[in-house]
Amino acid sequence: MYPLLRRAEILRIAQSQGTTSISQLAQALAVSDETIRRTVKPLIEEGLLVKVHGGVMLPSHLEESPFRRRMHEYQAEKLHVAQQIGELVQDGDSLILDSGTTCTHIAQALRSRSRLTVVTNSAAIASLLAQHNGNRVFMAGGELCADDAASLGESVLAYIRQFHVKYAIVSVTAVDAEGRLMDAQPWDVEFARAAFGQARQRVVVAVHPKFDHSALVLAMSANEIDMLVTDAPLEARFARVFAAAGVEVRYPGSATGPMAATRDAQTPMAPPLAGASAELARDPHDDATCQPASAPIADEAHGVQHHAR
Repeated sequence: MYPLLRRAEILRIAQSQGTTSISQLAQALAVSDETIRRTVKPLIEEGLLVKVHGGVMLPSHLEESPFRRRMHEYQAEKLHVAQQIGELVQDGDSLILDSGTTCTHIAQALRSRSRLTVVTNSAAIASLLAQHNGNRVFMAGGELCADDAASLGESVLAYIRQFHVKYAIVSVTAVDAEGRLMDAQPWDVEFARAAFGQARQRVVVAVHPKFDHSALVLAMSANEIDMLVTDAPLEARFARVFAAAGVEVRYPGSATGPMAATRDAQTPMAPPLAGASAELARDPHDDATCQPASAPIADEAHGVQHHAR
């Protein structure tokens, strides 16, 4: 590929993904990391790209909130995961969704389903699914995070513990070298564990770039989940860990079958307690708004503060 064409392709990839790493660009263009570094250096000097930890991004994305930027990161991979969940969840199912960007993509994929019962702490997810195709959406209330429009606090945990659902679907920040599921925020771990306690099938979603990395907090081990949904086949070492734990692993093209492990298979969905209805009634196309929050976390890549999921 000619240098000018390579420059154009790098800018196109940055535009579509928001933030992209040197290794991703090298793989996409079938060249070495060093070739990519030589190519992006003048683009950075000309102000067409901004250097971030391990990669580059468009200057325009600096104006977006950290959550909006993360919605662009690994977008193709997250859409593959969302498609897998869209095939797993059927009309009339009940589920809990966390507020991560992968689960937000999942909510968009689930708009093709009907009569869902969804419990979430994300105003963005609630606005996508409420008042749509006969869905019922229960929004857990608490302090609203300015970054991702997610509610926080003990009241959120108490609220979701009123429900019994078929699926609890949560995202994680990283999967470390030992196959342990890690998160950046203790609060997100508390939400995931509370959600898993109310579900018959415990599902973790994680795109492949999150593997072989670590994060601040241990969320759970492989034997505490029922299903892992990702966008590509696992490396052999990770496949062995999850197979030994009896976890069903799904990715595009994988053979799917019965859950490796389910709990309380006959447990019906319980209604919320009296006075607890918080179904969100608003235009699902409206953008979510939120209030300031305390206790943010530093973004390693962008030098800003957010929930890193």
